[in-house]
Amino acid sequence: MTDAFSESSQTLVVGVKGRLCALPLTHVIEIMRPLSVEPISDVPPFVLGISIIRGIPTAVVDLGTLLGMPGGATDRFVTLRVGGRQVAISVDSVLGVRELDLSKLGEVPPLLHGASKNAIEAMGTLDEQLLVVLCAGWELPDEVWQTLTAQEVAS
Repeated sequence: MTDAFSESSQTLVVGVKGRLCALPLTHVIEIMRPLSVEPISDVPPFVLGISIIRGIPTAVVDLGTLLGMPGGATDRFVTLRVGGRQVAISVDSVLGVRELDLSKLGEVPPLLHGASKNAIEAMGTLDEQLLVVLCAGWELPDEVWQTLTAQEVAS
């Protein structure tokens, strides 16, 4: 297994329930308004169902619910490339592409650090490749976000 950031430090920063999260840009296919989702039975609560995206039936995962936060309306889907498939995650907002300083990533908490053990186990059982992609993401504390924003303004 390779590190998702070994090729690039480019990330897509998304907001979910008051948290900022950075996803490896190498896995992002597209960002869109939410589409209709057909619920499916016998799945964990973080799986909203299936949506048809560009003609492909695509599982939709609520990132907030996965991270242990109450579900609710979302404003965007982010479609991710997971192996040879695609998965959509629902988020509250998309803040843009930012480059993370690889030398400082050890200070940034991993994206799934707040997720329950049961949710992570369920995700691993359902889709190990998606779990690997999400584990390559980070939750961005306010001070890291402020630094990234200040660097972008200075550029």
